[in-house]
Amino acid sequence: MSDADVAAVLETEARRIRALIDGDVAALDELYDDSLVHIHAPGLVQNKIQLLEHVAVRRAYLDITRGELTVRVFGDVAVVTGPMLNRLRTAEGGERTVDGVVTQVLRRNGADWRFVSFQMTPIAEQAWGALPSEQRTPEPAEGQKA
Repeated sequence: MSDADVAAVLETEARRIRALIDGDVAALDELYDDSLVHIHAPGLVQNKIQLLEHVAVRRAYLDITRGELTVRVFGDVAVVTGPMLNRLRTAEGGERTVDGVVTQVLRRNGADWRFVSFQMTPIAEQAWGALPSEQRTPEPAEGQKA
């Protein structure tokens, strides 16, 4: 995994975000692989054609904010995971936000990367507390010993 690959994948994600907000279906057509499977937060599953129609007709995406992303590259496949906050237009003309964690899979197509899979899982109330391995030890205050 090279730094150049990671940078190219992150740039592809930035282009996807801009195209969704702008309703730029032509740009999305180039960014999405023909085999795309896109799973929205509520569980709606769409292929590439359906997603492009969704973007063109609904113009739902007002803003998309990504947090820290983890990019793993395996040859010509990249997996991106991380938080996403979507500000969306509703069918009634209002707004809503969807906060979640996303897994995206891209494949290299020549010099470009294309999205083949997307799934957003909304953040919800946790039914269980953190596992012992998930417990964080507070960082010592400045000047204190660990």
